[in-house]
Amino acid sequence: MDMNTPRMAAGTGGSGGQPDLRRRHEILQRLQHERNTRLAQVTAMESDKPNANKDLVTAQTTAIRMVLAEIDAAVDRVHDGSYGVCHRCEEQIPVGRLEILPYVRYCVRCQQVAL
Repeated sequence: MDMNTPRMAAGTGGSGGQPDLRRRHEILQRLQHERNTRLAQVTAMESDKPNANKDLVTAQTTAIRMVLAEIDAAVDRVHDGSYGVCHRCEEQIPVGRLEILPYVRYCVRCQQVAL
């Protein structure tokens, strides 16, 4: 795949405005993998660790749960056709960024503004 081609444009990719089903499936698989990885992290942290710093574990699990919510929101965007489109400027998020963080809502420029 050409690294400059978005995985999924704003809801279209095939003929007649239908999403490219193969790309959609790939994206959903990546998001599911991200979700499973984060769930495994939470499970490992919440298991009984006799020497674990409870405040640190709480902070880490809270952060991971926030990422899980972002992953779920990204799945919704895949289904509604807005996946890969920046929520602020409405431009395509670069494929390289989506490869690294498939659940991001913003392009790098807008993410910096959002912080």
